[in-house]
Amino acid sequence: MNELSFRGKDRYHPSWPHFAALGVGLVVEGAFAFFQLGVVGSCWLLGGTAALVGLGISMALRSRTTVGAAGITICWGIGRGRIYPWQEIRWIDVRETKSEYGTVIAARITLADGRRRSLPALQHSTRYPDPDFHMDFQRVVNWWELSTDPAARFQPPKRLRNQLTPQVAGLIVGLLITVIIVLRVTIKG
Repeated sequence: MNELSFRGKDRYHPSWPHFAALGVGLVVEGAFAFFQLGVVGSCWLLGGTAALVGLGISMALRSRTTVGAAGITICWGIGRGRIYPWQEIRWIDVRETKSEYGTVIAARITLADGRRRSLPALQHSTRYPDPDFHMDFQRVVNWWELSTDPAARFQPPKRLRNQLTPQVAGLIVGLLITVIIVLRVTIKG
């Protein structure tokens, strides 16, 4: 089989609306910073913000996933990346994350020690749609199935955070805050 490569620079294309929003954000930040920090402070703040944004964009564009005979190599944009041999990979699945900005589905691997790793540049979202996502994901699964023994593959158990919805988490946090307030009032009273 041919080696597969999924690169961030092929997937993520900043558009003019993204740059316009960034520009408006920098102008607003600069105006507030100028009145609070002066010229020098606002220049440092704007320079730091621009450097962080540039670093983030650079990392996204340099991120990649490579699938080959040795295993899956994941690089998040810094360095050469890390290779995960086929013998360490126990499961490959798709994780779906929903937010107010839309749904993101991303391929991920589960390692022998239970850790999970998302595969950069192998995802589909409303902001960066990939019509070939499911076909690409199946190609990765085919590599995995051809490179591993069926006895070494097992689906990991669901984690608590996968079953915990944001509403339930909010309810738990609210109850904890209420209990802490009641205890403080009771102890002081």
